[in-house]
Amino acid sequence: MRYRDTRNAETNVSFETAVMQGMDPQTGGLYIPETITRLPSSFLNRNPVPSFRDIAFEVAKQFVGDEIPDDELMAIIVDCYPFTAPITPIDPTTYVLELYHGPTCAFKDFGARFMARVMAYFNRKESNPLHILVATSGDTGSAVGSAFYGVPGIDVTILYPDGKISPLQEKQLSTFDGNVRSLRVNGTFDDCQKLVKTAFTDSTLRNRFRLSSANSINIARLLPQSFYYIYGSLLIRDRCHFDSKIDCAQIIAVVPSGNFGNLTSGLMARQMGAPIEGFVAATNSNRTVPDWLNNGEYRPRPSVETLSNAMDVGAPSNFERMSAFYSLEESRKIMAGYWLDDAGTKDAIRSCHDRTGYIIDPHGAIGWAAWDSIRSGAMEQLLDGSKNPEGMPGLLGTKKTAPVWAKNCVGKSCVGMILETAHPAKFGETVRESIGREPSMPERLERVLSLPDRSQPMSSDYAEFRSWLEKNL
Repeated sequence: MRYRDTRNAETNVSFETAVMQGMDPQTGGLYIPETITRLPSSFLNRNPVPSFRDIAFEVAKQFVGDEIPDDELMAIIVDCYPFTAPITPIDPTTYVLELYHGPTCAFKDFGARFMARVMAYFNRKESNPLHILVATSGDTGSAVGSAFYGVPGIDVTILYPDGKISPLQEKQLSTFDGNVRSLRVNGTFDDCQKLVKTAFTDSTLRNRFRLSSANSINIARLLPQSFYYIYGSLLIRDRCHFDSKIDCAQIIAVVPSGNFGNLTSGLMARQMGAPIEGFVAATNSNRTVPDWLNNGEYRPRPSVETLSNAMDVGAPSNFERMSAFYSLEESRKIMAGYWLDDAGTKDAIRSCHDRTGYIIDPHGAIGWAAWDSIRSGAMEQLLDGSKNPEGMPGLLGTKKTAPVWAKNCVGKSCVGMILETAHPAKFGETVRESIGREPSMPERLERVLSLPDRSQPMSSDYAEFRSWLEKNL
């Protein structure tokens, strides 16, 4: 498998180069696979559904090629995934794909653990250390820190916006030691991301240090997230008739979205044969991509602080990959855009719990609100010519921009797969304010609370950040 640059189609690099560089140091572009091949029908239609590890292996083989032998690749996958991504039906047409069963209780564990082990494999022949720089708006940093902690020859620097993530999320980030360190940046996630991206295009810095990324700008973080789309959608395909009594139901993946790596992985999974008819890009007030789907203008903007902080991204990096895979017109055919404010997020947590008994986190809650709105009349109103009032939360678009699956959704022949991206205990205060009690906390999160804080302050000035790197790497 070869990879090209989103900003230079003539670039042609190996999987190893794409992973170890993170992004093209010359252009600042992101790597994408030259081709995406559909998995064999015999595999996709296997009964029972293939295991999560079997799906991971078959998908990874396509993108790794012969750069990692099959036995080594399977060993990596077995080590990565002592956990899986179960689906939980919460009503006859709604399934929650639970992505929080990894060590840090967030979906980022799926990509970070695979990336760490692949990087460690490629790094074995190097004598100089590899330095990972990662910006996080909440869960990425802890997943990356956990995945790389103690890995020989690799160290990690995590940047997060000071005061703009939940207390438990910060505790997960600020307590690392050894080869993992964290910087609390006086600014937003966009400031953190800009510092990292600027470092990658700083030729003097790159000549001195081996740098790479662990954000979803790194293809090794992105690819493994396709595993659970395929796994979850196959499980739903094989059982949804018995739950909903709908013949040949179409699966709509509802994706809480910030930097849009997760949704981009879903688009790739669909190309590989995942039985997903369409997607809902469900965002908070940082609605850059829903606005693009609605009016055709991509307008990055400063991020806005919300209760669903992992989605507080005003300039999503993976839009570059999305637009490399699909034009605006093609995106509109398979994707709908939805956004929700903080008041609506709390209402959604309450609504989901009251109606189904399921406790959902603020990110998944936006997915629940989007799906419930779409199946309960919002899509029908859009097809009838009504538009969401300007500036008001809800489903964006017009009859002209509605996805091709809209009529089927109105006809009650769709089921929703909501991605629950983090354990609700990571946002206990918001959940308590919404339903009157906090969710139970997994033991692995409780242990973090007793650890000492070790993060260091950092401004959003690149010169200061570069100086810190030169002194500490």
